[in-house]
Amino acid sequence: MQRRLMCTFPERLIKQPLLFTLVKRFQVVPNIRGASVTDTIAILSLELEGDSDKVEEAVQYLLGEGVLIEFLEDND
Repeated sequence: MQRRLMCTFPERLIKQPLLFTLVKRFQVVPNIRGASVTDTIAILSLELEGDSDKVEEAVQYLLGEGVLIEFLEDND
């Protein structure tokens, strides 16, 4: 499964290794398609690929951490 997301990371999360956590904890592959990062905000166009259950768990993890997510499209 592959999901495309637009993720907005607030300032408090910019330096957190959230994408690394997605790889290690959920075994998904994050692909950064575009990014804009400043000292106060980070916006990433992100593709997550992996087992559908794991991708959904990864999305829920990001939401739980405070990342704002806009779902762009779903590709199976």
